[in-house]
Amino acid sequence: MTILKHELKQSRRSLLIWTGSIGFFILICVFLYPEMKQEMAGISSLFASMGAFTAAFGMDRLDFGTLTGFYAIECGNILGIGGALFASLIGVNILSKEEKEGTAEFLLSHPISRFRLVTEKLLALLAQLVILNAAVFLLSALSLIMIGEEVPWQEISLLHFAFFLVQIELCALCFCISAFLRQGGPGAGMGLAIFMYFLNIIANISKNADFLKYITPFGYAEGADLISSMALDGSMTAAGMGLGIAGILCGYLKYCRKDIR
Repeated sequence: MTILKHELKQSRRSLLIWTGSIGFFILICVFLYPEMKQEMAGISSLFASMGAFTAAFGMDRLDFGTLTGFYAIECGNILGIGGALFASLIGVNILSKEEKEGTAEFLLSHPISRFRLVTEKLLALLAQLVILNAAVFLLSALSLIMIGEEVPWQEISLLHFAFFLVQIELCALCFCISAFLRQGGPGAGMGLAIFMYFLNIIANISKNADFLKYITPFGYAEGADLISSMALDGSMTAAGMGLGIAGILCGYLKYCRKDIR
């Protein structure tokens, strides 16, 4: 597990920064809730009359005046976008950075198979996602306790778990992309995450584009659907996880046969 430990050691600073940033913004949002609570009825009515904008973010199916509705929309967007960008960035750089930084020749000269190399790097990605999500979840729960609200454990646990799956899928797809790159591709990773996010917005606005929810991982992490049904959509989740597994397998096949410069 030398490579796994090395990857975690190398990434500890960026992991700390991303975890702290996402946790901080969620903390701020939660702390704003008591101040806004008294005016939520008016705000909810305002949002409900904004047509396509309301539908785009699921506010037509959530009560923005309740803690769960507020958390799903505000904190959910922070966790969704922030976590997706982090997962995509670490995934798209994990394999390509060896050639970019000129360390591939040194690394592959050791008595270790490429399969083991890729596996340990993949485990390092998963470990980073687990650490980030566990820390953010604890910070979120602590912030809710600090403002004196009863923590809706079931709702926020489901919401955080859904976004964890989103991150795994995006990370897996970017892991596949990384196997094909030679000079790194942070732009490709961030572009994929943002593209998937806007696909979900399009699917929310137009019923004719519902099929897009089976393409974008944000489709099964929609706060309005999760809070109303208290369950993940099985077909969307299965499609997303299947796409992620396909990405991982493709990454293995490509890198294990790749002509490393």
